[in-house]
Amino acid sequence: MIPYRIFADVVSVIHAGYAVFVVAGLVLIFIGFVFGWSWIRNFWFRVIHLATMLIVGVEAVLGITCPLTELEKYLRRLGGQQPYSGDFLGEWANRLLYLDLPQWVFTVGHIGFAVLVLSTFFLVPPRWPQRSPPSEAEQERQLVRPQREHCEPGPRGTTAASRRGSWLP
Repeated sequence: MIPYRIFADVVSVIHAGYAVFVVAGLVLIFIGFVFGWSWIRNFWFRVIHLATMLIVGVEAVLGITCPLTELEKYLRRLGGQQPYSGDFLGEWANRLLYLDLPQWVFTVGHIGFAVLVLSTFFLVPPRWPQRSPPSEAEQERQLVRPQREHCEPGPRGTTAASRRGSWLP
């Protein structure tokens, strides 16, 4: 029974880390914009941040309980503990802030926060990844140009240079 409680606690810590990443990420994007921090425009950070919040927003719109919440509840039941009612954020908000709000308030909050995170892509756009510089081999291929065909004789004694623009192949 004890391993299930430990696993449930691990899931809870991962879930809390997920929530902190989303909330702190948004706060840091706005602070970084004000102070001119370049890392807040990192494309991969921004895509991952947006994706994590859009997952939560889609779950809220579709009325799906977060899989991490369900897994934690399941592990708590297996460990002989009483799982909490409601969702993860609602439970922790009640514990930390003593908020006794209906579930729809948290749903609206999730959706609103997802829209706010999405809006940062327009308000504080990410820096799109650049193509990596060419390797030395690619640079040499670009510098070495093929020989012109004008020295090779063509049909009827013509050269490639004289055939340009003509109907001859």
